[in-house]
Amino acid sequence: MTERDDEFERLLAESLQAKPFVEGQTVSGRIIAIWPDVAFVDVGGKGEATIDIDDLKDAEGDLEVEVGDRIEAIVLATAGGLKLSRKLARGAASAAQLEEAYRAGIPVEGKVERAIKGGFEVRVAGQRAFCPISLIGLRGAEATGHEGRVYTFRIVEWKEGGKNLVVSRRALLEEEEREKAAEVRRVIVAGAVLPGRVVSVREYGAFVELGAGIQGLLHVSEMGWSRVADPASIVKPGDDITVKVLRVEAEGGKIALGLKQLQDDPWAAVAATYAPGQVHTGRVTRLAEFGAFVELTPGVEALAHVSTFAPTGAADGWKAEVPVGQAGSFEILSVEPDKKRIGVALVRSAEKSLPKNEIAAGARVRGKVDRIERYGVFVFLAPGKTGLIPTAETGVAKEADLPKVFPAGGDVEVEVLEVDPGGRRIRLSRKAILDREERDEVRGYAAREEHAPKEAFGSLAEKLRGALKTPKNS
Repeated sequence: MTERDDEFERLLAESLQAKPFVEGQTVSGRIIAIWPDVAFVDVGGKGEATIDIDDLKDAEGDLEVEVGDRIEAIVLATAGGLKLSRKLARGAASAAQLEEAYRAGIPVEGKVERAIKGGFEVRVAGQRAFCPISLIGLRGAEATGHEGRVYTFRIVEWKEGGKNLVVSRRALLEEEEREKAAEVRRVIVAGAVLPGRVVSVREYGAFVELGAGIQGLLHVSEMGWSRVADPASIVKPGDDITVKVLRVEAEGGKIALGLKQLQDDPWAAVAATYAPGQVHTGRVTRLAEFGAFVELTPGVEALAHVSTFAPTGAADGWKAEVPVGQAGSFEILSVEPDKKRIGVALVRSAEKSLPKNEIAAGARVRGKVDRIERYGVFVFLAPGKTGLIPTAETGVAKEADLPKVFPAGGDVEVEVLEVDPGGRRIRLSRKAILDREERDEVRGYAAREEHAPKEAFGSLAEKLRGALKTPKNS
């Protein structure tokens, strides 16, 4: 026997194996024999099923089928052979079939006839059943508008030989929800773009249903590239929206959603729009301890660091210059598009005390006292440029006198002694300014002495001496 023959035998054997069936499953088969009490149905493979003859008759008792016809039925039982029923799906099952359906948990059809105390009266295969109001629908669903409707139920209680039945529709709906939820969760993966409906809106974001009761959180920070103060201004309950799945937690299954990710990222154009030295208009959006956030364009925020503000001598005094909501001109100090960071400094209407010239060794500049440390005095020179006057260069003999000579926020003129290549460490001297002023005064005095008239000075001295002498004959 060849390999091809072996493969054919294997496939044939597999095709002849009985298919696995479960109770409640709907199957399709062909009637191969009809006996007085039962009919035999070929359901594929080696499997043959039986179905009661009464199940194949119409209301007048006439047989509706013949050998060779195909039918659809529900698997009523699998133990001791496969047993089928068509009437369970039609709501015309016998009492015995209903009991089998109860034992096997097979769904049955029923018609809601009327509302009664605590629930609804349901007619199942000609028998009266009771469905509690809590079991007519999913938890939280409306309990009205069910009269006259035909639903599928599960028999949850069987008493008095079937005379007292309790049925539940919710049990089947929850099963459907779980099946749908499993299907929906298979497509909820990071990066997926899915339709959803807004269920509720909170101050921190909105909950969006993605299907089958599965909800994800659309956080306020993911609603738009521009800062969103109120989520309700973006979405409302009942809105149909499209969202992007950002992540799904392995534990707990929490789903994070995004809306702004489906819009163009404004940071993509930052490198071509902003460059150090440029001045742009911005609006202050919020203040932090380390500086002010400034929106340059919707979705693009820059930071004016606290170090870019001139000292005022008061705690957080810089905040008065940039109240939230204020628009102003800001100079671009640095641009880092990959990190989504832009550094800016407020351009003041008058920069009288701040040097505009380049800060280089030998330059004489003015600044504002930032703070005093044990090793010297820090001086704010320009946004992002703060230098240090070492204690020895302050020109103050006693360290205790430093706060008097250098009050916080006060103006001070200094000479630049040294600047490192990166411009981050700037060494200053106030003493150099004082020494230069003293030398200038000495030179000026010497120049005046040199050009003063000698005779005039002598005559004046003689006159003074004469005036001071006491007369002899007084």
